[in-house]
Amino acid sequence: MNPYTGDFPKGTPQRIFNYRLSRGRRIAENAFGISKPAKAEWVIMTVILLHNYLRKHSPNIYTPFGTLDYEVNGNLTEGSWRNEGDMTSMVPIRNIPRRPTNYCTKVRDEIANYLINNGALEWQDQYA
Repeated sequence: MNPYTGDFPKGTPQRIFNYRLSRGRRIAENAFGISKPAKAEWVIMTVILLHNYLRKHSPNIYTPFGTLDYEVNGNLTEGSWRNEGDMTSMVPIRNIPRRPTNYCTKVRDEIANYLINNGALEWQDQYA
């Protein structure tokens, strides 16, 4: 989600949205920043556990039949994942400046309005 560009008067929906978005990002960055390499094994095991759980409890959604390789009577049938392009999902994505779509702008505006109404925090006007 992108912040609104420009300077906005204190208490406006745009300024409050930008503040709350920035605060959320900072919290996420701090959480990852204080992680220690020793926790990497724990994180990896947790991801594997989640993967196994989803395969067991939501197989039709998480890995529909034919997605993964499978064997029938000793014959291996390759899964559809092998045909999903050149497997470049780990290649960095180029940053191309572009304007958000009208839909994205509308969603951002709805969130901004929520943050000054039902989602308002009693202290947010002091800081944003």
